[in-house]
Amino acid sequence: MKKILLASFSFSMLMSVSAGALAGTAKAEKSELIKPNIIVFYVDDLGWQDTPLNDIDEPTPWETPNMVELAKQGMNFTQAYSSAPTCAPSRGGLLSGQHPAKTNLTHVLGAGLPAPRNKRTQLIEPFYNDHLADDILTLADALKANGYKTGHVGKWHLGHYASNAPKTAGFDFSFDKRGVHSNSKQRHKDFDNAKFPLSKEKYPPYSEKHPDGIAYPLDLVTENALNFVQTNKDQPFFLYLAHWMVHTPIITKNKALLEYYTDKLGIPFPTTADPVTTAGQTNPYYGAMVTTVDWSLGRLVSLLEQTDDPRNPGKKLIETTYIFLSSDNGGAEKSGKEIITDNFPLDMGKKHTEEGGIRVPMVVAGPTVKKNVSHHGIVNQLDYYPTILALTDSTIAKNDKEKLSGVNLSPVLQDENKPATYDNGEVRENLFWHFPHNSDPSMQSAIREGDFKLTLHHIDNSYSLYRLYKGGKRFDIEEKHDLAKMPEYADVVQQLSKNLAQLLAENNAIFPKLNPENAANGVTRLLVPKVASSTFNQADRVAQIKLVPGKTKVKEAYMLLEIAKTKGSDKREKRGKLVITYKKVPVEIDQQQMTVSGVVPKEHEAYVFVLIDENNFLVKSDRYQL
Repeated sequence: MKKILLASFSFSMLMSVSAGALAGTAKAEKSELIKPNIIVFYVDDLGWQDTPLNDIDEPTPWETPNMVELAKQGMNFTQAYSSAPTCAPSRGGLLSGQHPAKTNLTHVLGAGLPAPRNKRTQLIEPFYNDHLADDILTLADALKANGYKTGHVGKWHLGHYASNAPKTAGFDFSFDKRGVHSNSKQRHKDFDNAKFPLSKEKYPPYSEKHPDGIAYPLDLVTENALNFVQTNKDQPFFLYLAHWMVHTPIITKNKALLEYYTDKLGIPFPTTADPVTTAGQTNPYYGAMVTTVDWSLGRLVSLLEQTDDPRNPGKKLIETTYIFLSSDNGGAEKSGKEIITDNFPLDMGKKHTEEGGIRVPMVVAGPTVKKNVSHHGIVNQLDYYPTILALTDSTIAKNDKEKLSGVNLSPVLQDENKPATYDNGEVRENLFWHFPHNSDPSMQSAIREGDFKLTLHHIDNSYSLYRLYKGGKRFDIEEKHDLAKMPEYADVVQQLSKNLAQLLAENNAIFPKLNPENAANGVTRLLVPKVASSTFNQADRVAQIKLVPGKTKVKEAYMLLEIAKTKGSDKREKRGKLVITYKKVPVEIDQQQMTVSGVVPKEHEAYVFVLIDENNFLVKSDRYQL
């Protein structure tokens, strides 16, 4: 492979910042600042091994000098996790501070009718929300109430699009266009053009062909983020910068950067738009995307370093701003035939509760954060909400605070050796995930506690146990050696399974149901409830179904009300057909009369009953149109 060395890089090459501006910031006291600013720099699908931050095997070929420099100016978290292995629940968890299981926002594009993928599928994923409930106090709501100007730039993916969701969720400003990540059918030749003019400045990486650096195409996501900071620097601000990259489509508008990576990988420059199918981290389009996101971070930090803070005389914005850098989930290894990246040595990737799907890069830098150190304890993005409240001296109502699932990491940010603790001083012992979605084998819940990780497989309610670390050192982060059936680990399985069950119950986790169409689920599937008749009382708007005698008992039921069809920016329009979404409402079960009934509000004109029987099979009624 052809070697092209990256010139040593520091922020001083990109940004003019005096040594005096940075001197002593690690010792600065929060009380010296008048309301520090907050930036959450959220990358989409960036894997734990996609940057040099946590390289533990062969070095990644993707270059992220700005992320590396940010870690030198702050704290790197080597065992950081997202709260879910996919986009929407992770974003919902970050902004609500509540575990996705608690908000029932556990996957993307929810609020549909529960249904098996096909007759061969044994499990049916449960009904789940497609947005945060309107009564949830988001992080933006909280900071806005405490005097902050709030801005969202980039990807939203949390539903409620027709109502301009970011602004209803506490954001004063929102820009959700894709910017330079716009799709292309000819990615091998659709580069910078009139829509994406090149910047005058040149940035890393450097090479023999580009000794002075590379010019990057205009990115409106980055530009809107910079403009938000410049416009609102006279008051404390919270910027949630959620990049669309490095999610599919795997493209770049930067021809020079793509050329840089094809040279570095020792492969020809692409002449077609065909998918990249070579294994490992060998996709030059993806490498260009990773470095472009890093360039965006560099531009943002450059602005902070060059701009005076008018609220804190004598200080630059970099000295009064906390930056939280992370990714919404682990790397997406494949898309169709295309190989995007490789999370090795971690197992699996996005959409899985294995380490490759939930372990993410994470760096925090700011006025009171200790510099150039690493914290090796387990943390996740649910910790952002309480930590940011503490860093900004912001307060929320007691009942809202009690709903938060994370812990305040501000003591850890000052001392990397401190464990993450609750307000009462109790050390947090574990993190858990709940993902009852995708294919049968992927429907899992998991708990990480100490050196161990236990996974519950919903397909058969079995467990897998892995020892990720031993004696403070990496042991089996690959999750190759299942210890669950080894007698010497029986106590560990028992304790962790008990803890996981308690956490799932406390957070109202909803589990998959059995598919009555799959013969593998046994003969009891033939006895599932059936609807004998249905009625609707127009006066009190009560809908009722009567069940056929002799079938299994209904232990749980609910009604799904059809709501307005959605289209456009929420990506629910497929092949010209609009996807209908539903609202879940409670019903009454009368075992003696063998009826199930519920109220249909006037704004709804269609509904479906969902029944779960005593054997955990899920069946649906017909769709009833009023």
